[in-house]
Amino acid sequence: MNGYERPRAGDVVAGLSVALVLVPQAIAYAELAGLPPQVGLVAGTLPAVVAAFFVSSPYLQTGPTALTALLVSGSLAPLATAGSDRYLELAALLALLVGVFRVSFGLVRLGIAAYFVSEPVLVGFTTGAALLIVSSQLPAVFGVSASGDRVVQRAFDALSQPGDWSTSSLVLAVITLAIALGSKRIHQAFPAVLAAVAVAWALSAMIGYDGATVGDIPSAAPSLAVDLPWSDWTTLLVPALVIALIGFAEPSSIARTYATADRRPWSADREFISQGVANLVAGATSSMPVGGSFGRSSLNRAAGARTRWSGAVTGLALLIALPAAGALATIPKTVLAAVVISAVVSLLRFVRIAELWRSSRLQGVTAGATLAATVALDPRVDRAILVGLAISVAVHLARELTVHVAAEYTGGRLRLVPQGVLWFGSINRLVERMLAELAAHP
Repeated sequence: MNGYERPRAGDVVAGLSVALVLVPQAIAYAELAGLPPQVGLVAGTLPAVVAAFFVSSPYLQTGPTALTALLVSGSLAPLATAGSDRYLELAALLALLVGVFRVSFGLVRLGIAAYFVSEPVLVGFTTGAALLIVSSQLPAVFGVSASGDRVVQRAFDALSQPGDWSTSSLVLAVITLAIALGSKRIHQAFPAVLAAVAVAWALSAMIGYDGATVGDIPSAAPSLAVDLPWSDWTTLLVPALVIALIGFAEPSSIARTYATADRRPWSADREFISQGVANLVAGATSSMPVGGSFGRSSLNRAAGARTRWSGAVTGLALLIALPAAGALATIPKTVLAAVVISAVVSLLRFVRIAELWRSSRLQGVTAGATLAATVALDPRVDRAILVGLAISVAVHLARELTVHVAAEYTGGRLRLVPQGVLWFGSINRLVERMLAELAAHP
């Protein structure tokens, strides 16, 4: 791709299609992150426009994502009350730090950093994160209030009070999920999420739904963030690094998959820069960390996108629609909860963990331990990645340091057959076995 590509008709159609789907998702992901709905909407505007100037993939759609939203919530929950002014300021600062990390990785050509997290760790973490995301939405699905400092506690609290469940909330959630997941079979370009929200929203109006709704959405426009809690930047370094790496796994997978399918070149370094610049803009406009969405990127491609400018069309369309966001105030929160659940179902990869276990016990243990750490360390799920990385390194070292040596002694000749990786850390095992065999056969 080059900088002189002009938008095509397909880019406009695809960009507008994605914008329609992004609106309910942006509100839902902001809720998941503990932020007001307008913050999620703003995160889908200028960051997407700016990212279009740097992306390597013509299909990548940048904006709020479920996994990034969970990481934001986990990182900021111990530091401030969700939805407070300080919480919003920390979210903007976190986005800036994520942007700095990603741009830096791209500029020094460290795109390979996207592969530093092994598959078992990534699969275990994303599965655990998806479980937490689904659990976090259960109170809204059942239409009940839940207490507890952790997501799992609130989920159990919601499940333990079936007598208080709202039938209308549950029915609307089930209908939303059924349409969002089932209608994907119609066609890849079908806006399943939009159709699901529209049907459930209309049904809620018909039955006079009186449960929790989105509420007032201020007509927010992107504004320059000038007063951020700069003194907290060291506290946010590790969460920012985790989001920069883990949150990049999805867009890199999208771009790599479609580049292979279309026989087009792709650059991880450029994608790091595009996602980094998008986060810098998100932070500068008092928004939240953003990333690439697999679902919206798939819709973008299926709807006819041909160049990078489809993402810019999405951002501009959402920017123009911001003043009318107040019209979404009556969307039931149970519908948004179902939207979030439908988006993360594909991240529940228990089958892959089982495959890893069958092919390699150590890899399976790594994935399972990372999954358990993710759930156990809630809300600080960012630390689960560090646990997974530590386990992965320990497993790697255990394999690299282990050398099996078979010995054959025939006709006065000693033959040693080592199996494993020979390097300065493992060579002592070979030397010890050789000396032992020489002593046994002087």
